[in-house]
Amino acid sequence: MIKAVLWDNDGLLLDSEAIFFDLTQQVFNAAGFDLSPEYWGREYLGRARRTREVAIEFGMNETDADEMIAERDRRFLRVLQGPLPLRPRVMETLETLRGKVRHGVVTGSPRDKIELMHRLSGLEGFFEVVVTCDDVSRTKPYPDPYLAALDLLGLGPHECIAVEDSERGLAAACAAGISCIAVPNALTRVQRFRDAAAIVKDVSAVVHYCV
Repeated sequence: MIKAVLWDNDGLLLDSEAIFFDLTQQVFNAAGFDLSPEYWGREYLGRARRTREVAIEFGMNETDADEMIAERDRRFLRVLQGPLPLRPRVMETLETLRGKVRHGVVTGSPRDKIELMHRLSGLEGFFEVVVTCDDVSRTKPYPDPYLAALDLLGLGPHECIAVEDSERGLAAACAAGISCIAVPNALTRVQRFRDAAAIVKDVSAVVHYCV
């Protein structure tokens, strides 16, 4: 019996991944480099390669790469001062599952950004536990964030289901022994999700696995 759902955040609950990519693409273009959504979805979101690594591979020197990333991050921080759009059927699904299962967020983002995004976007209060990159020494695709969530909830992996939009998140959940539903978005649909328990169109399908 499923007692808890462990949700990824960016690109699954909130459309922050698309916004972050758009800003990244803008600064790459300004520097004279063409960054495609397919490449970003495969390398950054799928294989966990860092922006700096990608920029240097494209031929940018380290100083210019650092300045470009800092500018992108400043722009993203400004965006975070307002509510971000929710992904399709997120609020409906969370309301449907309220009181039926426990909820946690397992994310590679820092806690201050998660708390800000949730407060401004109406997600605050839905999640019993939130595990961020600040809480573990190794982030996805390692199992550490999911293992931390299990420990906080006092549950075993067979009592939970994970919901992810990327292969690196899927790998982390599976490595922790948790079955995972994949909900690809426009950037991550280039990934294969071979180990997913199911690949679904939107998060509303999660309800069928819980009730």
